[in-house]
Amino acid sequence: MTEKKYLKWYNKIGYGSGDIAGNVVYAFLTFFLMIYLTDTVGLNAGIIGTLMMVSKIFDGVTDIFFGSMIDRTKTKLGKARPWMLYAYIGCAVLLVAAFAIPASWGETAKYIYFFIVYTLLNAGFFTANNIAYGALTALVTRNGTERVQLGTFRFIFATATSMTIQAITVGAVAFLGNDANAWKWMAIIYAIIGIVANTISVFSVKELPDDKTNEEEIIEEKKETNKYSFKQAMKYLIQNKYFVIICCTYILTQLYTAMTGMGIYYTKYILGDPNLLGTFSLAINIPMIIGLISTPFLVSKFKGMYKVNIVGYIISTIFRVLVLVGGYIGNVPMMLICLAISTLGMGPLQGDINALIAASSDYTYKKKGVRIDGTMFSCTSLGVKIGGGIGVALTGWLLEASGYIENAAVQSASCVSMLNFIYLWLPLIINIAIMCLLFFLKVEQANKELSTDK
Repeated sequence: MTEKKYLKWYNKIGYGSGDIAGNVVYAFLTFFLMIYLTDTVGLNAGIIGTLMMVSKIFDGVTDIFFGSMIDRTKTKLGKARPWMLYAYIGCAVLLVAAFAIPASWGETAKYIYFFIVYTLLNAGFFTANNIAYGALTALVTRNGTERVQLGTFRFIFATATSMTIQAITVGAVAFLGNDANAWKWMAIIYAIIGIVANTISVFSVKELPDDKTNEEEIIEEKKETNKYSFKQAMKYLIQNKYFVIICCTYILTQLYTAMTGMGIYYTKYILGDPNLLGTFSLAINIPMIIGLISTPFLVSKFKGMYKVNIVGYIISTIFRVLVLVGGYIGNVPMMLICLAISTLGMGPLQGDINALIAASSDYTYKKKGVRIDGTMFSCTSLGVKIGGGIGVALTGWLLEASGYIENAAVQSASCVSMLNFIYLWLPLIINIAIMCLLFFLKVEQANKELSTDK
């Protein structure tokens, strides 16, 4: 039986462009906020890492809150699109504020300012925008293939944006004066780009009416899909083993991102040239885009996401070992080539992860008869925040413990060893853990079995 199609090609591209907006915030913060705070503002890496982690506690609470609010929202724009549209205005303002810490303030005031701005940005506006954006995957189509395509377009834009930001930011900041004012202007430019891209994405798709979202599900008994308590929602999520696996995977992928986010420190203090960050970015993101483009074809050829994701991560892990070897023998070309192949293997999971979440939401619906798409995506987003929070805190603590000195011509041997551990060893360990988890992520098969049983 052929699945009904809900989206045109321009809907898919328009939806995907929303991750331009998401990544001018996410990538800019991930790859450059820490070095701005340590090397430009002069703050302590360990304290900053701790404040970021504490901020994620608030972030986790708001994830669930916004997910629940999206599930209960009813407007002409739908459930998720209003949250996505209006929340980004706050994202843009606070992104600029994060890179505009007043130089005349005392050190304590700077820490307080940073914590308030960072928490409002991440726990408030970015969380509301991002959860709504993710939930749209389940709200604009019930077609599994289209969900994979949406995820693919989304992460192509995300990867291209992240690559561009990593490639141009160091040079652009230097061109603008390489001072605090230069960082502020970069934030303003990225914020404007984000507002435009987010608005285009919101109005490129339409949410399906409730009767359409369930039209392919034949339910003999009428079931309540929106009336459930917070406690019931948490129970449904915990009982969904595939959701738990995806959450753990998200935590690990964010830890991975946090470690690779130290690339600016690695290229500056180990390789001796911060501009190499752009080269490493190309080696990471161009293969990722290729992998993302290939994902729908591979998923179709192998009749599902399961095998594609596992094979991809096996390849990724093998070549991540070779990245480590290249780093220790000082062979940068070897590092770049192996990093490219490793990233290529990670592409399919990045492209189909939203489809996996939607499939997990379908699993709960088939088992329990309730639709909790917003809550499902919010709690998966919680995994992102937990992983990201632990990751940035860990990098800050390890950096400070190693004896890091901002802008030092030569770092100590202990700092060099620590940077190697953070950038080379930890990503490999995380890759192995993700690969193991993927062997248990058989949600597509489970959904087919439940449909057969009806």
